[in-house]
Amino acid sequence: MFVIDASSPVPPFEQLRVQFARQIQDRTLPVGAKLPTIRSLATDLGLAANTVARAYRELEEAGLIETRGRAGSFVSATGDAGRERVRRAAAEYAAVVASVGVDPAEALRIVEAALRTEDHRS
Repeated sequence: MFVIDASSPVPPFEQLRVQFARQIQDRTLPVGAKLPTIRSLATDLGLAANTVARAYRELEEAGLIETRGRAGSFVSATGDAGRERVRRAAAEYAAVVASVGVDPAEALRIVEAALRTEDHRS
């Protein structure tokens, strides 16, 4: 079940993307689960189809879902590979932090600031 808060400053596509990502990561939506069609989910949530399509597109770019043409969209098995990629990037970042002598608390603040911006999404 997805809930969109129309009064939130967070755009609806992002609210939907975050809820899907959370359910995929905690395995509420298991690998291989078929997602609702864009149109049906848009209708259920009272959103424009383009809004749902954008959330799906961003989930696909993140490797969390895959679209198989007319067969629909499914939770991807490559999401675990994405986690491993993030773990490796974190290890590399930690090594850079140590090598340049940045305080770990400051390094965490830098990461948190980067995660709050949309610059990390390309």
